[in-house]
Formats: sequence, C-alpha cells, structure tokens
Amino acid sequence: MTSPTAAVPPHPEVVSLRGQLRRDLPLLTLLPCALLALALGVWLALSQERALDAQFNAEGQALARQLAELSAFTLRVAGPSGLDAIAAAALHGERARRIEINHGGGMLTSAGAPLNLIANLRVFTAPIQTPSAGSSQVLLYRDAIALEQARRSAWLGAALITLVTLALAAWALRRRMRPLARALGRISQAVAALESGHLQARCAIAAAPPGKPAAHELAALAAQIDRLAERMQLDYAAHEERLQEVRAVAMQRMVEAEQAAQSRARFLAAASHDLRQPLHAMGLFIDSLRVSAAPAQQTSVRRLQESAEFMGLLLNDMLDISRLDAQVLTPTVRPILLAPLFMQLATQHAASARQAGVRLLLWRGGHQAVLSDATLLLRVIGNLVDNAIRHTASGGVVLVAVRRGHRSDGSAALRIEVRDNGTGIAMQHHRRIFEEFYQVSKSSCQRGQSRGFGLGLAICSRIATLLGTRIALRSAPGRGSVFSLVQPLAQQADAVVHAPQTLTVPGVRLALLGLRCLVVDDDENILVATRQRLVQWGCETECVRSAAAALARMRAQGACFNVVLCDMQLAGPDDGMTVIAAAQRWQPQALVVIVSGATSPEALQRLRQEDVLVLIKPVAPAKLRAALASRHTPEVARNDNAARQDA
Repeated sequence: MTSPTAAVPPHPEVVSLRGQLRRDLPLLTLLPCALLALALGVWLALSQERALDAQFNAEGQALARQLAELSAFTLRVAGPSGLDAIAAAALHGERARRIEINHGGGMLTSAGAPLNLIANLRVFTAPIQTPSAGSSQVLLYRDAIALEQARRSAWLGAALITLVTLALAAWALRRRMRPLARALGRISQAVAALESGHLQARCAIAAAPPGKPAAHELAALAAQIDRLAERMQLDYAAHEERLQEVRAVAMQRMVEAEQAAQSRARFLAAASHDLRQPLHAMGLFIDSLRVSAAPAQQTSVRRLQESAEFMGLLLNDMLDISRLDAQVLTPTVRPILLAPLFMQLATQHAASARQAGVRLLLWRGGHQAVLSDATLLLRVIGNLVDNAIRHTASGGVVLVAVRRGHRSDGSAALRIEVRDNGTGIAMQHHRRIFEEFYQVSKSSCQRGQSRGFGLGLAICSRIATLLGTRIALRSAPGRGSVFSLVQPLAQQADAVVHAPQTLTVPGVRLALLGLRCLVVDDDENILVATRQRLVQWGCETECVRSAAAALARMRAQGACFNVVLCDMQLAGPDDGMTVIAAAQRWQPQALVVIVSGATSPEALQRLRQEDVLVLIKPVAPAKLRAALASRHTPEVARNDNAARQDA
C-alpha cells in the first residue's frame, strides 16, 4: 500500500476532467443566458424600430394634413398666390425637405431641395378640402436619414444592454461556479487516485459547521467519498495484514512440505536399500532351493519365489520414481517405426489379455514413424495397455490406435490412444490417478498382485514429461477410458525398428562352468546366497566383505578374475567406486558388475557416470546368470565343452 505521506501524481483523466469542467460548465450555464439576452435585445431593438418608424410616419402625415388645411384656407382667402408663403414656412425646422402643392395636372407651388438631391425620401400626401380646389393635394417629402440613425442607436442600445447582462451573468456564474468546479475537480482527482490504488487520497473539502446547511451538495458528496476512502484504506490495511499472515503460513507450509519431501526421499532411499538387501539374498536362496527341493515342496518354493518377485516389482517401481525425480534418465530421441513397436506390445500382453478374456486390438496400418525414445515410449504404452486389460471385464475390448493431429506449436504429430470399454473413471479422479500410490477405489481395486500399487501411471506421467508431452484422459463411469499422448511425426525413410534390449549370449544354453568370480558385499546373507548359487552354476567364487579386502585380493600375485560382482555401499571409508577403479587397473579383462540397492538420486547420478554394468537389487537369478554369461572367455568355453562331453 502507498504511504499516506506520499505525493499523489496527477492522473491524466483528472487533468482531462478539469479541462472539460472549465470548458463545459460555463458553456452549459452561459449559453441559455446568452440566448435569452440576445432574444430580449432583438425584441427591444425591433420594438424601438417599429415605434420610431410609426412616429416618423405619423409626424409626416400630420404635417401633410396641416399643410393641406392651411392651403385650403389660403386658397379661399388669398388665392394661389398665398401658397408660396405656406410652403416656405413648412420647410423651417427641417421636418420636411420639399413641399409641393398640386392642382389637377399642374403644380401650384413648390419649395425645398430638388428631388435628386434627397437620398432617402419618404412621401406623405394629404388632399386639400375646398369646393374650388378640385383634385388638389399636398406632397410632403421627408428625409429618412435621421430615422436610420435612430434605428442604429436603438440596436446599439439593445446590444449594449445584452452585453452588460451577459457580463453580469458571467461574473455571477464565475463567482458561483468557482467553488463548484474546484470541488468537482478535487472529487474527480480523489476518485481517480483511489482507482489507481492511492487509498490515502481525500477530496479535502471543508464540511459545513454543525447545524448549518452545506454550501452545496458536492461538499456532502466529498465527505461521503472521504469516508468511503478511509474505510477502504482500513479494509486494505487489514487485508494486507491477513495476506501477510497467509503468505507466512504458506511459506511455512512450503518449507515443511519441502522438508517432508526430502525426508520422504531419504526414507524411501534408505528403506529401499535396506529392503533390497535381504530380498536379493532371499531370491538367491529360493532359486537355490528349487534345485534341491523335494517334489512336494516345489509348489511352495514356486509360490515363495513369486511373492519375492512381486516385492521386487514394487521396489523397482520406487526405483523408477527415484530415477525420474533425480533426472538421471536422458531420452534418446530418434525416428522410430510404430508398427514393429506395436508388434512387441502384442507379444508382451497377448497372454495376459487371453487370461483376462479381453480382446487386444492393435493398430497395424501404414508405416508411420514418430520422433521419440523407443524404450521409454514402449514403457508408457505398455503400462497403459496393462492397466486397460486389468480394468476391463471379460469380453471387453482394448484398442491401441494412432491418429493424425498437431502439437501445440502447430507441427504435425501422431496421437497414440489406448481405448477400453471397462469400468471408467469419474471426473474427480482424473488428476489424482497420476499421483503416487493413488487408486480410484480401494473397495474394488484392492492393492495386491492383481491391482498393483498405484505407481504405474505416476511413472508414465513422468516419462511422458521427459518425452516432451503429457498423458491426456477422457473417461466416465461405465463408458470406458481413453488415454492418449502426442509425439512429433517423423519421416518414414529415417525411422528405425526398435529392438528390445535384452542380455543374450551365443549358443543355446548359458555356459558358466569355470568362471572365476569375485563377490564384494558387506551383507553376510548375500555373500552366502550368491556363493551358493554361483557354485551351483559351476563358477569358482571368492567372497570378501570390504573394499580393502577386494583390493588386496585383486592385487595378489597370480590373481585372475573373469567377473567382479560388487555392491555400491560397503562398510568402511571406501565404496564400490573404489573397487571399480581397482578392477579396471589390476583386472582389466574382468567384467565389472555393480549389484546395488542404492536408489537415492545422488547414487543414481554416480552410477550413470560410470561405464559399468549395473544391476539393481533384488536381481532375478536368470538376469544375473545372463549378465555373467556375457563374459564368455575362451577358457570358459573350453571348460563348458568339456563338461558337455563328460555329460
């Protein structure tokens, strides 16, 4: 909020309003007065003009009648000779310019200026009433110059009166409107300042003393605006105070949430490592038991192995979440053909679809290609297909389709859709299903081996973000679901066929006889289980529990190992990285394999930087055997051939 003592800058609208008030208020008030004064002045001038004209005509006509009566008397007494004196006498006083007395067709007498010298003539006639005069008459010629001067004087007087009236009205208006205009200007300035956020602005118009009427209504309006501004300022101050409190609480909650997230990440990393260690040993022990278990115990051992593998799936999902959050995955984007990718989907999920009684239909048409990471894209679509199969009733259909579309920037793209006619998802769950450990209905989707743990869609959402897209969802209860993601369209000529990355070795069976292995781990159970299983596979195995012991064994004279299996976290100051460096120096021919249960972002970043094979605990025995068989030395091959001949 602006400080109350801060100066309020003039608002452009206020300046404009001031100019309008100064221009429009006088116009609105003086214009009617001017029109009225002008109308009165014109009426007065016209009235005087008519009066002057009527007086001039009446005077001329009266003078003509007088001359006619005198002429009639003179004709009776003295005859025509006496008319000259009457005409000459009528010119005195300048009321007439010329006198003519006519009889019949001729003139008896005349006096005055010639007619051509009189500029503005008016003629007045009067008959001479005598029996002997016949048709005699008097013609009186008057000059109207004086009348015109009187007319002009009348108009000038009317104009002067109008101007004086307007001046008095303007003076009175200015005297009366000055406080009103000033008040309006202050009110408009205060309102504009309040609108701009300067809540300390006030109209500053003094109110009338108590008991006396206000000078004008604008003072009362200004007082109301000031009270409103004061209330707004108080409310804003209270709102700011509450907002500061809310911000402080929000910041505290954010700090707590960040600390909780970090604590959760550390807990998950520690718990994941602590759980992976015994689970890895358990898997090796169970796999060893399958070889020596009695036929009646095989079923129990197989169920036990399935349970251990399922626990491993959960830990692997947690590892994927950690890897995605740690941003240790870098997608390899290149053009890939979709049809071979969908064939792999059909191979992976055909069995589960048949078991669930669901028809799996995959897009087969054309040779469309997209720019993406084949492994990550296959992981996302495969997880969506697996979810669709698990949530579709027997007899339902799961369809994977491809449609042309466009990305947000307008470039061409392909929309990959996974459709099903299963139970559907209500709108309120559309966003939350992409959160970790969230499932729509615990009653109908109990966590377990058939329903999962609510991590699949969270992983898919993170991978989609890594691929530069997002997973869209259209679904409603009872109407199925449509999950889709958009990938850029690629040229078919540049596309390659994705081949799944698997550990393969030449030959029909994996040859491990005579393979010399060094196992480094600080967990006694893991050492025992690993030794037991490697011996069953025909490997020569040595086990140590520390990095120092491993370094001493590799530096020993005559030491030669084909494989070094090392844990990442070891007891003591050194860890698996030390063993890796020593193995690359003293046993360069050996295959170095990191078998680690560490899933923290820091550990994943370190492992990603090393050019070694990494197996995350718990490791399936078959996967471990495939990794060891990739180190297929000639000596191992000879031992394997000898074993075959003995068999």
